[in-house]
Amino acid sequence: MKHITLLVLFVTLWGCKKEYTYKNEIKEDVVFLSDDKLEGRETGTQGEQEAANYIVKRFKEMGLAPKGTENYFQPFNFKPKTNPHDEVKFVTMEADGTITGTNVLGYIDNQVEQTVIIGAHYDHLGFGSEGSLYRGEEKQIHNGADDNASGVAVMLDLAGKLQKANTSNNYLFMAFSGEEMGLLGSNYFAKNSTIDLEHVNYMINMDMVGRLKQDSTLAVYGVGTSPRFKQVLSATNKSFKIIENESGIGPSDHTSFYLQDIPVLHFFTGQHEDYHKPSDDFDKLNYDGMNLVSNYIFDVISELDGQGKMAFRKTKNESEETPRFKVGMGVIPDYLFDGKGMRIDGVSEGKPAKRAGLEKGDIVIKMGDSSIVDMMSYMRALATFKQGDTTKVVVTRNGTEVEKELIF
Repeated sequence: MKHITLLVLFVTLWGCKKEYTYKNEIKEDVVFLSDDKLEGRETGTQGEQEAANYIVKRFKEMGLAPKGTENYFQPFNFKPKTNPHDEVKFVTMEADGTITGTNVLGYIDNQVEQTVIIGAHYDHLGFGSEGSLYRGEEKQIHNGADDNASGVAVMLDLAGKLQKANTSNNYLFMAFSGEEMGLLGSNYFAKNSTIDLEHVNYMINMDMVGRLKQDSTLAVYGVGTSPRFKQVLSATNKSFKIIENESGIGPSDHTSFYLQDIPVLHFFTGQHEDYHKPSDDFDKLNYDGMNLVSNYIFDVISELDGQGKMAFRKTKNESEETPRFKVGMGVIPDYLFDGKGMRIDGVSEGKPAKRAGLEKGDIVIKMGDSSIVDMMSYMRALATFKQGDTTKVVVTRNGTEVEKELIF
């Protein structure tokens, strides 16, 4: 009789288990992940592990099932590069000199054949490892609010929205480790997947989606990797000026899945002066813009729901056409600018552009004898110079042409 009573009590408690109700927690997630106490979430550190534990907590709150190799986690070990031209080598066991990264995986199982992967990297640069653009003498924490607490927060928001919606696909949500060291976490998963990649419908990646500008420009990469993407992106767009890029190859985690012949879409709100610096903090993010991005991606997923498996299409690898540089101007290009020329979105202290008097907002239209009409023509022109060269640079500033002398 005692056992029967306990069984009835257990069934009653299980039946009363509170179901998850969607709540927008984008800002709260960013604030936690970009807090100083996580010390910049560098791969393999305690701060990154605390971030991973937080993501697991959020997955559990939303009722996502674990889909890693160790519950929600997929740890991987690697030896860091000693030569920048070498590839990182994954190893099977921890040993002296190895680093352990940890992917975090949560799953919505709708009991169907195809799965959509939705991902964002959660690692960053710690106190300013390789890749930092900070030039101060004292080490400072690189919190990476936009890069990429923003993408993780939108991923978590989509997990909440998709709990009871768009059930023609399963959903695998992934927070990748090791992106800043060379797309390591996504690369490892693609080669050691915990689901059958043959049944992956498409992959959505979000990296730096927290700084939507006033003109609402949103870059979407990978639009050429499936024939349906362009039409769906246009049909669901109510808020953005979309800059499309067809290539499935780029400097973020979607590349790892494109190389497995999976259609990909990558969302990005643009570069800025705080990129890879300690100043990339939560108070500089556009949270209304992040909500718009999340809603847009949800609408894209909704439009694709029920359309079956997306056909994959190979795209031209634009990175193979990128010229190699011996020098740099010391500017942050505005990659979302679609006018004539190359618009400067930031100028680094002590670099050639700053010394020449170039400013944020200037649009480079000529370098030496070369006309600059877009990003590619700018890069081709820049590749012709070497250290010590002097050239004339013509920019438009507030509608007026200005000529400056620049010394590399």
